[in-house]
Amino acid sequence: MKIESIEVFPLEYPTKLYFKFFTTPLGASGRPAVMIKLTTDDGHSGWGQAVPISTWSDETLETSVIALRNYYGPALKGHDAEDIAGAHAIMDKAIRPGFTTGMPLTRAAVDMALHDLIGKARNQSLAELWGRPRRGKLELSWTVNVTSLDGVAESVNEGKRLGYRHFNVKVAPNPAFDLEVVKMVRDAAPDGFLWTDANTAYNLDNALAVAPKLADLGVRVFESPVPPNRISWYQALKKQGALPLYMDEGVISPVELEEFIKLGMLDGMAMKPARCGSNCASSTA
Repeated sequence: MKIESIEVFPLEYPTKLYFKFFTTPLGASGRPAVMIKLTTDDGHSGWGQAVPISTWSDETLETSVIALRNYYGPALKGHDAEDIAGAHAIMDKAIRPGFTTGMPLTRAAVDMALHDLIGKARNQSLAELWGRPRRGKLELSWTVNVTSLDGVAESVNEGKRLGYRHFNVKVAPNPAFDLEVVKMVRDAAPDGFLWTDANTAYNLDNALAVAPKLADLGVRVFESPVPPNRISWYQALKKQGALPLYMDEGVISPVELEEFIKLGMLDGMAMKPARCGSNCASSTA
């Protein structure tokens, strides 16, 4: 199966509720995404999705479209669709990586499309492709993402109405406000699993000060408290030990994850196919 074409479809998902990352310098209109359709010479096809947004990463809808149409697409034409590792090597040459994988969110779309195509061609699920057993159900959580205390109860109640028991609270950069929000969420959902996600927006002093207070409120995990390149900051928080530290932003391949573990920076990670799928090794590890 040789790759014949990669079609690119930029779009924006409409959203019902406020989410801070969807407000960019261009305004707030929805959730940007780039869908791709990868087709082979024998008629098989697979779909993938890139989720670039400037307020969350250094990739935008526009740069993702250009990279797919002008660089990755032409470079991958004629390549064996079942050779996923080879496809990533080609993309490394098309847009040279810097410190780590280049254009990870955009490349994830290609990785997804290749897995989708191969699975359809072989009539196998992703678990079967990887030779892994099917897992049980995953229980999802509801994200509380508010700009005022007045919105907390409404957000939690909406989540509970839809059947959610566990809650993720977006925090930073204001510790005082964050602690009030977390307390209200804990009071409204005393039995749920509660964790906070700062999306790297705290500085070290605020993160160190707020972590034990979050723990006292029943928070179980502190996700992405500071920027991922602040290695010494993560080490300081890890040494403090107030809460388990999870990383999200910054972990886009097994290389970073292995190094961050060796450096004593984290206790776990949040994995997103739309980012970690940028490297085939992370998809199959």
